[in-house]
Amino acid sequence: AAAKTFRFLGYAVSSKIEPFYKGGKVQVSDEKHIFCTCGSRVNVLEISTGKIVHSVEHDDQEDITSFALSCDDELLVTASRALLLKQWDWRQAQCTRSWRAIHTVPVASMTFDSTSTLLATGGCDGTIKIWDVVKQYCTHNLKGSSGVVHLVQFHPDISRLQLFSSSLDCGIRLWDLRSSQCVCVLQSHYSTVTSLCFSPDGGTMVSSGRDKICTVWDLKTQKAKRTVPVYEAVEGVVLLPENQDFSQIGVKSKDLHFITAGSKGVLRVWEASTARCVYTQTLASTLTPVSGEEVEERDDDPRSLTHLLHLPTSSRLAAVTAEHNIMLYQLPGLTTQQQFVGYSDEVLDVKFLGKGDSHIVVATNSCQLKVFELLTNSCQILYGHTDTVLSLDVFKKGSLFASCAKDRSVRVWQMDSNSGQVSCVAQGCSHANAVGSITCSRMKASFIVSGSQDCTVKVWDLPADLSTAGAEIHQLTARATEKAHDKDVNSVAVSPNDKLLASGSQDRTAKLWSLAGEGNVGLLGVFRGHRRGVWAVCFSPVDQVLATSSADGTTKLWSLQDFSCLKTFEGHDASVLKVIFVSRGTQLLTSGSDGLVKLWTIKTNECVKTLDAHQDKVWGLHASRKDDKMATGSADSNITVWVVKKQKSYLFLAILALVLLFSATREGCNKSTTVSLLRYCVVWNTNARNCQDAQAVLQVLLTHLPPEELLQYQGARAHLEGLIPYTERHMQRIGNLLQASMFLNYMWQKMRVAGRDTGNDSDSGQDEDPKCPAEEEEEDNDDEVSVTKKASTTNARLENGESTKTNGNRRSENEESSEEEDMEEDDQTKAMRRLPVSSAPQCQTLAS
Repeated sequence: AAAKTFRFLGYAVSSKIEPFYKGGKVQVSDEKHIFCTCGSRVNVLEISTGKIVHSVEHDDQEDITSFALSCDDELLVTASRALLLKQWDWRQAQCTRSWRAIHTVPVASMTFDSTSTLLATGGCDGTIKIWDVVKQYCTHNLKGSSGVVHLVQFHPDISRLQLFSSSLDCGIRLWDLRSSQCVCVLQSHYSTVTSLCFSPDGGTMVSSGRDKICTVWDLKTQKAKRTVPVYEAVEGVVLLPENQDFSQIGVKSKDLHFITAGSKGVLRVWEASTARCVYTQTLASTLTPVSGEEVEERDDDPRSLTHLLHLPTSSRLAAVTAEHNIMLYQLPGLTTQQQFVGYSDEVLDVKFLGKGDSHIVVATNSCQLKVFELLTNSCQILYGHTDTVLSLDVFKKGSLFASCAKDRSVRVWQMDSNSGQVSCVAQGCSHANAVGSITCSRMKASFIVSGSQDCTVKVWDLPADLSTAGAEIHQLTARATEKAHDKDVNSVAVSPNDKLLASGSQDRTAKLWSLAGEGNVGLLGVFRGHRRGVWAVCFSPVDQVLATSSADGTTKLWSLQDFSCLKTFEGHDASVLKVIFVSRGTQLLTSGSDGLVKLWTIKTNECVKTLDAHQDKVWGLHASRKDDKMATGSADSNITVWVVKKQKSYLFLAILALVLLFSATREGCNKSTTVSLLRYCVVWNTNARNCQDAQAVLQVLLTHLPPEELLQYQGARAHLEGLIPYTERHMQRIGNLLQASMFLNYMWQKMRVAGRDTGNDSDSGQDEDPKCPAEEEEEDNDDEVSVTKKASTTNARLENGESTKTNGNRRSENEESSEEEDMEEDDQTKAMRRLPVSSAPQCQTLAS
């Protein structure tokens, strides 16, 4: 009864996981915020919540080439391709000052001095400008660098008034700001110098380069003290603080030690005096490829590090990867504390995970899986697959899930209920091509089913104990293999009782299979009727029906008894990529290539809600186990979490009050309860959302009580007078809605007639047989995209079925106008029949 006091209204956005970093500079302020570039914006990420709390953007929307945050965390200065420098109050996202950069080409690097007074900008024109941001003028114009000045950094001791810079000649120039002269050029590197760090006393500097060496410099003598070969291209170097215990990472002496980050993707600790590596960070192991072949070390390893920053107050390190992930490590053990994903690329699938659906696991256009904690947006990155992950599914309890990828493998992952850490517990391979779909058993974690581009489906039995106590990965063997379709298998689904399997294919059919037999999969029937490839299949949780969605823009419901089509839902302008049942099987959610998510009521065959969720194809669609939220993932790189939007309904309470009213025996109780109901109805009737409840109560009251008796109750007349004006307004609104719906229905009928006439001319009655020769020729001409190729499609490619809704000959305006008069009366009559007018008699009762 309590559940019935809420009315389902649809879905509202709860949170979004959006791209906030697409490469470029990263800087940490006050150890609470991370500043990073994202095209034409600088985003400010709050570390504690993982949310973007501030964002600044140039008015001309030109890409930001560099930025710098002052050491006191008060000033933010950005440089764009338009050669403008802008100074920001970043907490208010307001530009306080802008000026021309004087550089003839864009600014490549920027930095503040320790007093937050001087700003240095290095340009692609080989010059360096020094700006006094307080007095607002250019103090120095330093020339002499060759090519792009990609690195500028002040000496931390401002009394020295020294600036270091590096450009394409790989030398490190030392500038004396008193004389505006280059004092010397430190020569040691043979490739790009990437970072500089200074000892606390300012007498020693360590430089890193992509020539796979680090150099320790004595700034007094301006000579190299030692060259340390690190055997990887180094992008960042940080000195370890003195007088702290770092024995956990191999530091045994009080000599100078530094940490490097580079192309190997690991942090390493080096002793400067001996040029010896004393510690190498251990990463989450990349599992052995299923093919058994060794994976060669690549220069473009997605885990390679591009930046390394020190957070001294909290004793942490921030590292940035080539895949735009930001990781926070806690010293002294270099343990992973938080991970943030700056850019996810195209999202291919998304599923809720964990206790209470506290996490979501995401498959992107990458070989890594990402598990987000919804509360903080912190992310775990799972390594194992060696090619793009295409599909995911979660078992009933939510702590175990499966994945499949283009590397022809399937994997099973488990989340630890205490720590929340996810690890791979099983893997299997025997497909001959990319595995595009996967589904899990529904009743218990006993098996998984995969569908592949090799046209087969495989059933994999899971071991009873999937524990990883011994760090052993279980090797799975397919229990059954079946040649299921003539083309790629795009989707597979297991029935709620684990006895049936459905598969959908690019051959435009869906098939029903029996899983009851030992060691084999038996075909029960074929669902035919779609005119394009079938993208998704899904069993109803309550009825013996199957839902399918297709590239022809339709979603269909099929009977499992006779394999007939029960309903067809049309509304998407392009391919329908996913379909799921929600609201205990009474509604459908569909997502399409048009970026829309639609909610359908099965009983009325109507779309009751359209969510303009994304700007591109919505590949991922999943509802939580409690049906209280939904997650969508799109090719626009955004992940959106939606919550069910409900509204309190007073109808149940009103009916309960009416029962008490007419069951009471004393006249005084009847009068007081009636007046109270009238008073509540006046309040409910003022709101369009609650007016139906008020009118329902009024209808019962006016039906069972004579008007003369009702007017004798104290205060009843005043309440009834208060109901009249709002009721008249509701009647007017319903009348306008009726008129508008009649016009809309008339236009829709005209469009259906036009489409039917054109369709008969072109199809020649061949719609019944999906394998007719005409459609076979049409299929061959179409550039269809299977589920295994979805990660590589471009936004410019037209989705299958997008043009089927708009193709066809248009009738002339004269023909339409001639038929308009003949059909107007019939269409208006049909519109009147279809319009739900349950509240109209109730409002009419009171108005009369």
